[in-house]
Amino acid sequence: MLDWDDLRHFLALADDGSLSAAARRLRVEHATVARRVAALESATGVKLVDRRAGRYVLTPDGRRVADYARRMESEAFSIERLLRAAQNDLAAEMTITAPPLIASHLIAPRIALLRRDHPNLRLRLLGDSRTLSLPRREADIALRLNRPDDAALVIRKIGSMTYRLYGSAPYLKKRAKADYEFIAFDESLDHVPQQSWLNGLLAGRPVVLRSNDLAVQHAAALAGVGIAALPDFLGTRAGLRQADPAHGVTTRDVWLTYHEDMRDSPGIAVLTDFLAGCLAQEKPARRRARAA
Repeated sequence: MLDWDDLRHFLALADDGSLSAAARRLRVEHATVARRVAALESATGVKLVDRRAGRYVLTPDGRRVADYARRMESEAFSIERLLRAAQNDLAAEMTITAPPLIASHLIAPRIALLRRDHPNLRLRLLGDSRTLSLPRREADIALRLNRPDDAALVIRKIGSMTYRLYGSAPYLKKRAKADYEFIAFDESLDHVPQQSWLNGLLAGRPVVLRSNDLAVQHAAALAGVGIAALPDFLGTRAGLRQADPAHGVTTRDVWLTYHEDMRDSPGIAVLTDFLAGCLAQEKPARRRARAA
């Protein structure tokens, strides 16, 4: 009988294409992935990968084995989700994935209140810009800024984030609106809705800093580098001021999603209500921003 762990490590390498990427997915050392793949080849007597200048390329036999292993993995995860959903208590660890700033500013501060009501609940909170796989149980429940389109997922809109132009009080005091300089995402993220909105407002005015990280943009705006398009929960909490109310707002919907197999899980029911409450924190921020 083949060792499923060997197959699992081989499949991660087959899907991700490198030892380091497979190791990140499985949360192990890259040497562990290499050792497991070598063990699978040794057990079967079949060469599954070609090692070419640091790259791993599947052989024809390797591609066929990977196809079968994907089916096995899918069924294994189905069994795992079935058993998790059948648990009647909240003792099992649940994993939430959310965009980093939502995780740190809206979710993490409320976890103590959640555990006060559910002291047996154990959580992993992953602030991650990547789309982690719910079918593979990289997470149990996710908050996403783009609506998923996987038919196997339960999808629910739980709120929205409002973006406005924000700058530091000293910067706004010393600059006329016509002289504002801007902080923005780099060009690779021009498709992001709030960046598209900002691009429409620039009208040729200079962008003095570009970053792919919203936390960097927030820190730069706070330091007086320029004006940034930020969600209200950052702009109003950090001592920034609304820069130009005449330019209005833009919003992004926030979607909560989990696998259909987990619909009856007590943990999912608790976390769905909890996360919806976390997003509701944005509403008072909107009122404060209007009054600024």
